[in-house]
Amino acid sequence: MHIEFIVEELSLQETLDILLLKILPESITFKIHAFRGKEDMLSKLPSRLKGYKQWIPDDWKLAIVVDEDRQDCKVLKETLEKMAIESGFITKSSAKGEQSFQIINRIVVEELEAWFFGDVNALVSAYPKVSKTITQKTQYRDPDAIKGGTWEALERVLQKAGYHLGGLEKVKAARDIAPYMNPQDNCSKSFQVFYAALLATIA
Repeated sequence: MHIEFIVEELSLQETLDILLLKILPESITFKIHAFRGKEDMLSKLPSRLKGYKQWIPDDWKLAIVVDEDRQDCKVLKETLEKMAIESGFITKSSAKGEQSFQIINRIVVEELEAWFFGDVNALVSAYPKVSKTITQKTQYRDPDAIKGGTWEALERVLQKAGYHLGGLEKVKAARDIAPYMNPQDNCSKSFQVFYAALLATIA
């Protein structure tokens, strides 16, 4: 099996490049394609999917991963589902019974940085001056419900500890944190939904 991942930007690609090696067996290959942001991805995704439909082998899967970015999660998921179905694909959500699916659509709530807050051990391993008790604070307890923007929250936490003082470098943070992440232990609900869908895809 081979899985093509379609993501909205480079920091998510960098994260998955590392994480997928921990999740997927060696027999499954993958490739990640990053767009230049969410708008770029959503505008080009229909033509990209129609292109895939013309040649993609039966044993290949597609995984589309996009940030919620404070958008209505249900509406965003319906948009992705509609694009896939109109391109001729069966999605995991639309498959009936034992029907085989070829696409999974997953939303990162609210942004990739929530997945980093979901694994505080990885965060502290990458940035040792960050407090290990940070997720005991109410505002960080639920990674998917952090107020005021997840990347902004991560920037504040890291800068308080003396890191990324010139502003959060998202790609560097991804490269720093992802090697320490443990998929099974991540407490971000959106990460666990993504993780479960991926395991179902390769089952």
